[in-house]
Amino acid sequence: MNTSFKQKRSRTGQSGFTLIEMIVAVGLFAVVMMVSVGALLSLVTANRKAQGLQSVMNNMNVAIDGMVRAVRMGSIYHCGEGTYTIAADCSSGNSVLAFEPYHTGPTVPPWIYWYATDSKGVGRLYKSEDGTIASGLPITAPEVSIDSVKFYVLGSARGDTQQPKVLIIIKGSAGNTQLITTTTFHIQATAVQRILDL
Repeated sequence: MNTSFKQKRSRTGQSGFTLIEMIVAVGLFAVVMMVSVGALLSLVTANRKAQGLQSVMNNMNVAIDGMVRAVRMGSIYHCGEGTYTIAADCSSGNSVLAFEPYHTGPTVPPWIYWYATDSKGVGRLYKSEDGTIASGLPITAPEVSIDSVKFYVLGSARGDTQQPKVLIIIKGSAGNTQLITTTTFHIQATAVQRILDL
């Protein structure tokens, strides 16, 4: 009886899938689609993280570029605490830098850049344009956590044989509140005074 059924089936030319074959095919398709969708979602998440980190690092780059440009155009560099209107070198480094901004006279207060932690304990870079640290504003985003900032000033004394220059070293980490991982960075920038002072 079984053989006659096979012969009848082959004679008529009708063939098809059994229920078990359909279940296996649909199951394999579902597994492949789940793996593909999972991979796609992880790529979208990784792209979002990379864009968030890029945005944070762009903020850091803009802050440092603006600071270096202002320092390069300034004069009378003072490193450390004390009277900010008197030039002072510091070869050992300090977290405070003051200088006279471009095209100003002695009545204009110096600009000050310094490193401090905010109320949430995040290290940030601050700037003041009125000669006091008390009124400064942060110039780095809260997503950038700065661990240390050192300013080194060399050749600030008038009449020496060295053109004044400022070396800036910043270490920290960057991340977003939505990011699980953070990226550490070490940035070094040098600004040499544009006004000839030899």
